[in-house]
Amino acid sequence: MTLNNRISETWRFFTTYEKVWFFSILVLAVIFAFFFPEEDVNGINGKIIMGLYLADVFFNILCELLIAKQSKWNFIVSLFVEAVEIAICLVLAYRFATMATTLFFWIPIDIISFISWHRHPDRQQSELTKVRKLSGWMEAAVISGIVLWTVGIGYFLTTLDFGTDLFRGNEFYEVLVCYLDACISAVGIANGVFILLRYREQWIAWYISAILESIVNILSGQIVLLVLKAGYLTNTTYGYIKWTRYIKNHDKEIDNRNTGTC
Repeated sequence: MTLNNRISETWRFFTTYEKVWFFSILVLAVIFAFFFPEEDVNGINGKIIMGLYLADVFFNILCELLIAKQSKWNFIVSLFVEAVEIAICLVLAYRFATMATTLFFWIPIDIISFISWHRHPDRQQSELTKVRKLSGWMEAAVISGIVLWTVGIGYFLTTLDFGTDLFRGNEFYEVLVCYLDACISAVGIANGVFILLRYREQWIAWYISAILESIVNILSGQIVLLVLKAGYLTNTTYGYIKWTRYIKNHDKEIDNRNTGTC
């Protein structure tokens, strides 16, 4: 297959809505980058920081779309997301709970998930991966784990001095972001497990992460990243609906096979 054919096939893979959503978020991020330029932080030029933000937006929204389409290739794109987000944490000298989670959890889970999804293709559409929903008792266990992680890791982070000038000496913001960071990392771990096991509830975790991330972005003055979070919230709704419809249709097919009906 030629390069032009591959590009054409990739373009047709996405619906009109998905393409409009993708380019709308990308263009908005670039516009915000011009109107809300980043200042130098920790001796790093603001243009470099903004470049990382825009790369984060691009890879994240592409990854989000591929997840919504139940495509295993989202995990390959996700590896680029992880690399960019680790760079942002290092440059800004903040959110080390998220960085550690990304480095030691998300990168391995992306690789494992790609293999797992590859082994569970849909019977009729091989480009799709089978997905399912979570049971009630598991939800309760996950929530309890998130609360304990947030309190414990959040407190630990407040005892460390990262020496960042991102919050201009505002100690309350620094402490608040430590706990928010801990909670985001905990929700992220739950999200990663849900994605690995192909559970629909990973979209609920995305909702929570997007809202908490938005608060951190506001406190940190990262206006351009709010565009990405707006994209998260809209695509999360889209993905949740798509997965729910798939699960209902898949359950009907199983019932029909069990009863011998067409």
